[in-house]
Amino acid sequence: MSVGEAGGPRGEPGRRDGELGAAVERAQGGDDAAFEAVYRMVHPRLLGYLRGLVGNEAEDVASEAWLEIARDLGRFKGDGAGFRGWSATIARHRALDHLRRRRSRPVTSALDPDLLDVPGPDDVYDQTFEVLSTERALRLVSTLPRDQAEAVLLRVVVGLDGPSAARVLGKRPGAVCSATSRGLKRLARQLGAAEETRAEALTLRRSI
Repeated sequence: MSVGEAGGPRGEPGRRDGELGAAVERAQGGDDAAFEAVYRMVHPRLLGYLRGLVGNEAEDVASEAWLEIARDLGRFKGDGAGFRGWSATIARHRALDHLRRRRSRPVTSALDPDLLDVPGPDDVYDQTFEVLSTERALRLVSTLPRDQAEAVLLRVVVGLDGPSAARVLGKRPGAVCSATSRGLKRLARQLGAAEETRAEALTLRRSI
């Protein structure tokens, strides 16, 4: 299942986070069904983020993250949006631990066609989320510098706002917004060039 299918549309973030916050509160009270609901709402986007950091080992790292989330759930204080940021922070720490053990740099994933050429950042995030919800898309962000890749993944895949993403990364919100914008623009340029090459190859093949 893709991130888009499981995570739902980018619209109505307030309603989604309200439902998540209520489920978290019930889960903290010992409601197992509520914890399962929390998992269903958060896991697809969290897994997409981890795929951007550790590639094919994302499932294993996600399992480690969810064990910690379940263990420390009673300590969490906040709403649904805050829980997304909190769980992303835990997942990131587990991913970095995994990478240190592997002695490797993060292997980030990628975006696919039709990213930019739109006036506002909200439209960019909406369109890019649809792109990043595909397995094919989660293979390309490796061309980005790490700060840009993580910013794009947190903002677009996990669905965090600027301040929440900044807290996860330990950076200023302005720096994260700037990294996201630079990352999306760079990907758009690269993908535009890739589309031109693919179109030329298709035209050549048809002419043979």
